[in-house]
Amino acid sequence: MGSSSDVGAAAAFRDGVRRVNGAPVLLAGVCLVTLLLAAPLALALDGMLEAHLGRSLVAQQVAAGGGYQWWQEFRAQAQGLGLTFTPTTAGFGGVLDNIEALLDNVEMATTLAGVTAAWLLIWSFLSGGIIDRLARNRPTRSQGFFSAAGVHFWRFLRLGVIAFASYLFLFNWLHEWIFLDLYPGLTRDITVERTALLIRVACYLLFGAVLMFVNVVIDYARIRIVVEDRRSALGALTAAARFVRRHFGRVASLYGLNGIAFLVLLALHALISPGAMGSGSMMWLTLLFGQAYIVARHYLKLVFYASEASLFQSLLAHADYAASPRVEWPDSPAAESIANADPVVAP
Repeated sequence: MGSSSDVGAAAAFRDGVRRVNGAPVLLAGVCLVTLLLAAPLALALDGMLEAHLGRSLVAQQVAAGGGYQWWQEFRAQAQGLGLTFTPTTAGFGGVLDNIEALLDNVEMATTLAGVTAAWLLIWSFLSGGIIDRLARNRPTRSQGFFSAAGVHFWRFLRLGVIAFASYLFLFNWLHEWIFLDLYPGLTRDITVERTALLIRVACYLLFGAVLMFVNVVIDYARIRIVVEDRRSALGALTAAARFVRRHFGRVASLYGLNGIAFLVLLALHALISPGAMGSGSMMWLTLLFGQAYIVARHYLKLVFYASEASLFQSLLAHADYAASPRVEWPDSPAAESIANADPVVAP
């Protein structure tokens, strides 16, 4: 990391990229966990499709890249996981579907909700080791990684309960107030469709801004738990809110840089994605681009954490904010940073 005076958002983002580039095993591990979680869903959906198609002529048409009418018939009788299999599943359309579902608070299929809950639980365990590795900016090996993950798991789990309650409030109360009360009231007497559309976009921006603010405070709470070895989830959340308020410009700029990186990825995905899955080489190309997009998304997620940790450490990771060093491993990343810092020689 740069000098203590180098605390800009751009410097933190560059340092975050360097930290993730120096941890390829971390990226590979996150991708592997995602693949293992997604595999049962893929096998279950494969069984549904095989049971519906059998060895019919329609099966050959679908395998050749056609059969849109069959797709509609399948969705008409499908339930749960089968309803997620749409013509937009492959390619960029699936990304747009996910964004639309988030903004419109569309209820998630029960099967997907269960897998999402499992992923969040696993991520609560792994993220302690991930943030610790990125904050230390050096290899911690498997013993160090899983020790940090175990130490911070229960703290992150308590923070997750608070985060869940916050998101539940946002989606069940704020979202309904904006789109079921505020938006209809603002557009009641409007006859111009363009004006109504602009108002709806403004409502999306309002909800998105609140959602991002809550998200970034929770992220910095995770970082404060790891870097400062905090034990109280509520204390870390309060401290994170103070940090975001005091350094709002830098925090917002860094969030914007990470957001721009994600938008660039979406633009590239939209340009090169083949779209609906075809047959032969086109099918493999679609799968290749889809997997590349998933890897890139995980890479940017790690950069997000690494750059936030870099910014926090640049601004606050000194003796007044660091946890007391321990004799046994693991010292907090802040304590390690102090111990490894260059001595300051008086002029």
